[in-house]
Amino acid sequence: MKPILTAFAMICIAVTCYSQTAVKQYTIEQFYKTIAFGGGNFNKAENKIIVHDNSSGIFNVYEIDLATKEKKQLTNSEKESYYAIDYIPGTSDFLYSADKGGNENTHIYLQKGDGSVTDLTPGVKEKAGFFSWNHPKTAFYYTSNVRDSRFFDLYKMSPGDWKPALLYQNEKGFDVASISPDENWLVLTKSITSDKNEMYLLNRKTNELKKLSAEKEATYSPQSFELDNSAFYYTTNEGSEFTYLAKYDLATGKQQKIFSDKWDVMYMYISENGKYRVIGVNEDGRDKILMYDHKSGKQLAFPTIKDGYVQSVSISPTENNMIVYVVSDRSPVNLYSFNFASKKLDKLTSSLNPEIDPNDLVDAEVVRFKSFDGLLIPAIFYKPKNAAAGHKVPALVWVHGGPGGQSTAGYSQSIQYFVNHGYAILAVNNRGSSGYGKTYYKMDNRNHDKDLKDCVWGKKWLAQQTYINPASIGIYGGSYGGFMSLAGIIQYPAEFKVGVDLFGVTNWLRTLQSIPAYWESFRKALYDEMGDPATDSVRLRSISPLFNTDKIKTPLLVLQGSNDPRVLQVESDEIVAGAKKNGTPVEYVLFPDEGHGFRKKENQMKAAKVTLDFLDKYLSGSSN
Repeated sequence: MKPILTAFAMICIAVTCYSQTAVKQYTIEQFYKTIAFGGGNFNKAENKIIVHDNSSGIFNVYEIDLATKEKKQLTNSEKESYYAIDYIPGTSDFLYSADKGGNENTHIYLQKGDGSVTDLTPGVKEKAGFFSWNHPKTAFYYTSNVRDSRFFDLYKMSPGDWKPALLYQNEKGFDVASISPDENWLVLTKSITSDKNEMYLLNRKTNELKKLSAEKEATYSPQSFELDNSAFYYTTNEGSEFTYLAKYDLATGKQQKIFSDKWDVMYMYISENGKYRVIGVNEDGRDKILMYDHKSGKQLAFPTIKDGYVQSVSISPTENNMIVYVVSDRSPVNLYSFNFASKKLDKLTSSLNPEIDPNDLVDAEVVRFKSFDGLLIPAIFYKPKNAAAGHKVPALVWVHGGPGGQSTAGYSQSIQYFVNHGYAILAVNNRGSSGYGKTYYKMDNRNHDKDLKDCVWGKKWLAQQTYINPASIGIYGGSYGGFMSLAGIIQYPAEFKVGVDLFGVTNWLRTLQSIPAYWESFRKALYDEMGDPATDSVRLRSISPLFNTDKIKTPLLVLQGSNDPRVLQVESDEIVAGAKKNGTPVEYVLFPDEGHGFRKKENQMKAAKVTLDFLDKYLSGSSN
């Protein structure tokens, strides 16, 4: 006969198991005491670097002493984010970039040692971007659309007179991708479709323009010139599913493959004096960095790093030192200094709030599931530590932006916050996502129902997991992902219990007609991907959530920046008004000082907290 305490003992065992996996929950304020770092260029003495971080609540420019690790604040913005570009060579003066309220019209600013600031690109509607220094570092190149709002010209500016000199006037919608050290050669690209662009070589002396790309469907991305101007490198997927590194010899016109992987080669660059070659690979949703002796081609080993994996590196002008950017799934990027001679690796920053135990956070897992047609769909999965068959948790299907974006592993503040509060997250890389080959990438062209079905089948995969509550699964997305979130609750109302839309497209006709002027070179490619509003208006209207608001019966949260130049505020205003007519629970949060995405910590915290409250109320029911 079974003991009478068997059932009671089983309950105790279950409780014990649950207590062993219980984790400490952290507040939104604790999560956002973490610091996001960027930049990392060296001063002349190579004993300091210039960075930007958001420790003040918004991005400002700082200087880090490599010996003492002391951080000195150089700018004191309270309104706009400032992003470090570089020191003016041999001085403590520096360049930084900023826009106004998220309008994306970035300007280049000079701040001198006495604190005075000059806008070097002061056009009212100008959008300017730092390109690079010339090789002797006596001037820098930048692109600007001040002459024609549709196209970006190439300029040169020298410290001292600070006057722009036009190097290339762009009349045909090209993108300047690379410039030779002697300034005689420009490598240009032109968007044709989202799956194809063209690459050209311009001789600035003769004005001869030579097309280098093949007629077949392929993409080309110029990377770096040899210091002797004899050749340049580029990545391409010509004749291949994945991008690889190739070299073009200017004298012979010969093109040859230099390096390939079973994943996309994202970029390559040569250090300032030609000693090192750095290659970045997108390896199944994670960054892989490879370093070589450039002349011999010998691969060099990275120093051992226990706290994560190398996301990128920045090599100093003397090539004696390097900044290493290290990230993990449970910690934001940290900066390390490395000396090539001594092999000394020194941690410079501590980005994760010390109040948070990284053991309470979770690692990302790359998973794959079968979609409606049997296609394997990759995804990044985050499972709460307390999830178990005896403790089923709610979940979100997380949809990235795009079209053509990709969810990757690594630290995500918002994801870790939601997972820490009990929500499983499946970040779906639906067909049409980048990083998985060009065939996969173009599978959704003018067919944006199949990629949505991939998200629905991601929901079905979640529902099959023994530790997920199948009745409590929602969909969350930003930008194009916001459109997918809205389309999900409209077309598949029985699948998703809630929808969260961050600045998502609701009216494709209006969005495609109102894209910023400086997207002109990309306009045709975008129309090829989504449809031309002049000739494909019926289909675009049919897939636009705004014209289907009567079908929104699912609780909906909408977040929007007032200054968004890509998805206008009216898009969110109208979807909210339409959904409310159905008596649907709708919450709407507008951020008057943000654009396409939220940069200020205060707004990021508000967005995350509002979202968690919404999920607790309508998805998990834990707030009841």
